[in-house]
Amino acid sequence: MSFPLLTATALTPAIGAVVTAAVPAARRTAAKWVALLFSLATVAFAAAVLLRFDTGDGADRYQLTESRSWIEDFGVRYELGVDGIGVAMIALTAVLIPFLIGAGWNDADAKEEDAASATRRWRPTQGFFALILAVEAMVIISFAATDIFLFYIFFEAMLIPMYFLIGGFGDRAGEQGEEGQARQRSYAAVKFLLYNLAGGLVMLAALIGLYVATADQLDAGTFSLQAILDARASGELDLATGTERWLFLGFFIAFAIKAPLWPVHTWLPNAMGESTAPVAVLITAVVDKVGTFAMLRFCLGLFPEASEWATPVVITLALVSIIYGALLALGQRDMKRLIAYASISHFGFIVLGIFAMTSQGQSGATLYMVNHGIATAALLLVAGFLISRRGSRLIADYGGVQKTAPVLAGTFLIGGLATLALPGTGPFVSEFLVLVGTFSRYEVAGIIACVGIVLAALYVLVLYQRTMTGPVKEGIEKLPDLRVRELAVVGPLIGLLLFLGVYPKPLTDLVDPAVEHTLSDVEQTDPQPHVPGVEATRE
Repeated sequence: MSFPLLTATALTPAIGAVVTAAVPAARRTAAKWVALLFSLATVAFAAAVLLRFDTGDGADRYQLTESRSWIEDFGVRYELGVDGIGVAMIALTAVLIPFLIGAGWNDADAKEEDAASATRRWRPTQGFFALILAVEAMVIISFAATDIFLFYIFFEAMLIPMYFLIGGFGDRAGEQGEEGQARQRSYAAVKFLLYNLAGGLVMLAALIGLYVATADQLDAGTFSLQAILDARASGELDLATGTERWLFLGFFIAFAIKAPLWPVHTWLPNAMGESTAPVAVLITAVVDKVGTFAMLRFCLGLFPEASEWATPVVITLALVSIIYGALLALGQRDMKRLIAYASISHFGFIVLGIFAMTSQGQSGATLYMVNHGIATAALLLVAGFLISRRGSRLIADYGGVQKTAPVLAGTFLIGGLATLALPGTGPFVSEFLVLVGTFSRYEVAGIIACVGIVLAALYVLVLYQRTMTGPVKEGIEKLPDLRVRELAVVGPLIGLLLFLGVYPKPLTDLVDPAVEHTLSDVEQTDPQPHVPGVEATRE
């Protein structure tokens, strides 16, 4: 049996979470280094997954597969496998976590001081980093699971550590006092949990329905994605139209909440606003991507007819998300909530690319997931460094930062320009492909989506102007610039954004074969371009 590389990739941060949590209370610095080392080991395994993955012609769709019996009576197996999209998302997750640990190096220290005065048994530093590693492990399993029940278990389980990260380690720079901030953190954590649990319950009902449907037509019920795809291809499994549409809705609602998509998005600004910057990045750049990834893998793969049936409504919801999120971002007073609403707009672009049902759109959506994760991480982490210095999230409390902290202002500008998809940065390639794919099939939707680009330029540049330029505000005069640790966190992310903006070919080569398989599942081909002059000549 070959080495279980995917299991090792997910198991490494899981073991790291246990080891970090077990570090003695007085050794909080040791706990940080343990967490960082395990996250770097995960990067090494993810790199091995990337190197072992074959993108050549004739390669298997799902590679590095693992399959073991788990709950045999119910057809549940421990099955893992990755296509190019899964590899890209695992790589994104593994790469981001060490930077989040570095950025949050001191985030739990204040909690540690509070614990020292109350009880020696509570170890916030160990808990903070252990929870981050636990989320990483669950997300990686979600990106690799090809058994739908296995995916569901970790899709829901990741809510538990995220709940404690939001509610227990929130931002200390709110407008209210400590008691008021604690209430806000608790509200944000509970809202996050309730929304996502509700979506999970709907998906569970659909999951049971899918098992019953497969049991009716096959020898036995199954949760295996590959087995269901093969049965559909051979004609052994043919879901009734009504059944397929109801099952699609059950899966899609859960993924739309996780993404999030309008109108089930309202938990995200609260969760991101009340979290520390690294946890906010973990939410929007890592955890939320499971929702859009699952739309590609499960909604389109399992329910092709229902996906085509729902496309007009989903595209409409995506366009509302793009415009609505951008408009609300323009009106925000809170820096982190602005970035949260901007992310809602960006997730609209991702969903638009997925349901445009074109190769350019879906390749762009996958690239958007990766590049949005990196760009949001860069911008939000720099914003977090700025907020920790000033002690306020309000945009009005800043001004003239570029005069006192030019490096911080410069990195903030690059992160912002990448967020608005400036040519030369990774998000530009993603957004361009999404729009090309959308225009080729839905011209009106493409035109509306372009309005979101204009609004993105407005909210990013206005944010930069209000915080970084102009006269130096009171409290900004002695603002320190980025430190070495902070530069080590932000610098590589900016380098990745520029590299993928200039040379995205390695990423497109990775995801394009998986996109072709997905389009084949839904029996879609790219529309032929309309060239009037050429058509007249042919006639």
